[in-house]
Amino acid sequence: MVAKLRVRKLARRYRAAAATALAILAVQALAVWSFSGLDAEDKTGREKRTKLPDNEVDSSDSRHLGPSRRQSAGRMAFGHPSSTASVLRTSLLKRKPPLRLRVGPRVHFSNTLQSNLSSSRNISDVKGDSKNSDIGSVGGAPQLTSNEFSPNCDIVGKDALSALARASTHLCQQEIANVVCLHQAEKLMPHTVPRFCHLSGKPNSIIQWEDGTVDLTSIQNPIRIAYVLVVHGRAIRQLKRMIKAIYHQRHFYYIHVDKRSNYLHREVMELAQQYPNIRVTPWRMVTIWGGASLLKMYLHCMKDLLEMADWQWDYFINLSATDYPTRTNDELVGFLSKYRGKNFLKSHGRDNVRFIKKQGLDRLFHECDNHMWRLGDRQIPEGIAVDGGSDWFALTHKFVDYVVYSQDELVKQLKQFYWYTLLPAESFFHTVLENSRMCETLVDNNLRVTNWNRKLGCKCQYKHIVDWCGCSPNDFKPQDFIRLQQMTRPTFFARKFESTVNQEVIDILDSHLYGHYPPGTAAMKAYWENVFDQMEELSSLSDVAITSYLTFFKLGLSKVQTWQEGKDNRCRYEPLGYPLSVHLYFYDDQFQGYLVMQQVKNMTTGQKETLESWVSPITMLHLTNINPEVDRLQSLAVGTEWDPKERLFRNFGGLIAPFDEPIAMQRWSKGPNMTATVVWIDPAYIIATSYDITVDSEAEYTQYKPPLSHPLRPGSWTMRVLHLWTLLAEIKFLVIPLAFNGKRPLRKGQDEWIHAGPPNNEYMDQNFQRLSGILNLPPSDVAEKEALRNSQLVGMGMSTGGAVSQSSQAVDVKTMCQTPSQPTGSGYVHQQKSIALGAFSIDPRPCEVTDMVLLAGESASTCWTTLRRAKESGKIVNLGIMCEMRKKSICRDRFLLEIEKNHV
Repeated sequence: MVAKLRVRKLARRYRAAAATALAILAVQALAVWSFSGLDAEDKTGREKRTKLPDNEVDSSDSRHLGPSRRQSAGRMAFGHPSSTASVLRTSLLKRKPPLRLRVGPRVHFSNTLQSNLSSSRNISDVKGDSKNSDIGSVGGAPQLTSNEFSPNCDIVGKDALSALARASTHLCQQEIANVVCLHQAEKLMPHTVPRFCHLSGKPNSIIQWEDGTVDLTSIQNPIRIAYVLVVHGRAIRQLKRMIKAIYHQRHFYYIHVDKRSNYLHREVMELAQQYPNIRVTPWRMVTIWGGASLLKMYLHCMKDLLEMADWQWDYFINLSATDYPTRTNDELVGFLSKYRGKNFLKSHGRDNVRFIKKQGLDRLFHECDNHMWRLGDRQIPEGIAVDGGSDWFALTHKFVDYVVYSQDELVKQLKQFYWYTLLPAESFFHTVLENSRMCETLVDNNLRVTNWNRKLGCKCQYKHIVDWCGCSPNDFKPQDFIRLQQMTRPTFFARKFESTVNQEVIDILDSHLYGHYPPGTAAMKAYWENVFDQMEELSSLSDVAITSYLTFFKLGLSKVQTWQEGKDNRCRYEPLGYPLSVHLYFYDDQFQGYLVMQQVKNMTTGQKETLESWVSPITMLHLTNINPEVDRLQSLAVGTEWDPKERLFRNFGGLIAPFDEPIAMQRWSKGPNMTATVVWIDPAYIIATSYDITVDSEAEYTQYKPPLSHPLRPGSWTMRVLHLWTLLAEIKFLVIPLAFNGKRPLRKGQDEWIHAGPPNNEYMDQNFQRLSGILNLPPSDVAEKEALRNSQLVGMGMSTGGAVSQSSQAVDVKTMCQTPSQPTGSGYVHQQKSIALGAFSIDPRPCEVTDMVLLAGESASTCWTTLRRAKESGKIVNLGIMCEMRKKSICRDRFLLEIEKNHV
């Protein structure tokens, strides 16, 4: 009898467990189902939802804007989820055991709108700790006193359930649930909104550009502009250059730096201290593409500007660091003074029904966890005309004041509506203006030229931060300059420009606006951009970045000692700590390598010095060009962070780690259709994968990321492209052996597997080793044994062995010694004349270089003596000298005189 009771109890437990498991699978399946729906929209022409022209947030660093939300294959399941809250609670309870789920207090509609714009957790005072982004709401959602997740209702709809299943924090889940429950109860969205515009139809004033010289002295009371610069990333040199191009002492510059961009914020703060009309917001937010946070940030900036009694401005113009002026300040001021009182916004130019569908205005969204979640359908409020287009505009002081301070139902209700809207900044101001009493001031022109190329720009590249497909404009290049010269409509700014992609077009535009630079101006073709600064924590770097930067610097020290061997032992150094800074270096729009600065101890004098190594990548590409009629292949490369819009790898240095997912890219000329075979070979001559690609007659680029098993074996890999098994090209690339895992040094006996390659040498389910004979590969036995020995190297063995020796085959290193008296100076080796283009202050980069090979020594005089002796011995043919940029007026002239005097 007892046994039977036990059996019954066990049966009941198993049935409960089975029901719980099925509920989990149901909700997780729905998450995958929701994303598969997004993918389906991408592939279906009629259903594809994309952004419209001019609908973008600056995306120059869109690879660092938010964490990925992609579902892993292991979470897929079949079946349809239940719509009841009990199933949802069960699934979340199983997924997150610490939660105690209970029905919380109901949240009322009156609590859903925050009137205080600074109350959001997404806003931080710059005096506080802003190392990490705040999680949770950007404001507007009901706020709770507890972090425990408790749905207030039965959640229905696949979008809402999918969002709840994918949200990563309890707080975000609670916010999503509260928003959905209010929406299901019809207490969230306004049903009708009053319209105050006295005009019927869409108001619009058409203004054409009028040629002619502008004389500001003839204009009575010329307008003054408040520029709001919305910036993120690390491109401080480009930002300074843009500010220099638009700067005028009569205008005002208010800069918001994204909360995650601390390096840029420090640089901008230093800049603002030098100019009374440049200020930085005392608060910072995380803003994401398509998010409500961007609208909130603009409203906050507008409120700040209105409260600055000492800044009397007439127009509000927003810009990003990737914008640049196309006409002069005099032309802009003359134009806006002539049409004083007009508001300039660009509309979509389509019928409203299509615009609403494509823009997703009929969908409910909520932003939290730095992600824009799609939660279901909704209705557009009645009584108004909804419009939108670009979120770049020029607005009058009067209209900005109305939007910020007005308490009429039009503004209040539209703020409530757009708080839960995708891309709200692209529609909110348009809709308010067109339905307000100022509707006759609308001009359908945002005064911008945007470089749209839908074929390249609409790749749904923001799906990791928003449940939608979006587009982004392309960067301008020299061949696009004719578009910047269009004269049919008044335009004063263009976007986008990225100096890491193409700086030449900015040089052309500068010359067009302000004349040519003086002959001999140095560094016109040079550009550098910081990727690491000593003020940041090492945790901000990836394991492969830490390993690579330390390795590059050790290679530089090794090279110095090799050059000085037998001549002068004053240049023997021991590296101290970690790099002080790392920069990407470009010349003539080509990536030239990394500049790694680090402190060292001089083993002869015992003093600390600062050195900087310039590490140049070595391209190991071989094109056979055996049959021009068939061989259309122009180039190939392997890397990560492929940008299909700009057709380049954003990982400029090609740093690939064992757990990365490299992509193979091929560039083709036009010609007959053909099929090519791509083969990947690891350092032990194991054929990782082989696949065919079809190259159409008009194809320019092909790229593919094979789903290789990890870890990839470190060392020199080979990728071959063949046609009918005849070699067309071959490239070698390095998978870097790591010295760190999880930001800590590798441990012997625990981390060797990281460098051992995939289990059983199987990168794919299919084995391709039978192709070894066709490819004429040597036997893999010896190479496998060598790879096994290398995989055992950790700690000092890896630091001095595998990483350094293997990296030395892929990079070329030159270095310089820095004087002890200038421990924080900066210099690097460069084979062209170079001088910084400081926007307002001297940029701390090298002051002057002539064909440079080596600079070494512990002081200026010792460096010069060392160089002269080397010259006399015939070891160095072309010499130059470098000095700290901050002392350029002293050191440059002195050293150049020395060069001339000694005929070096």
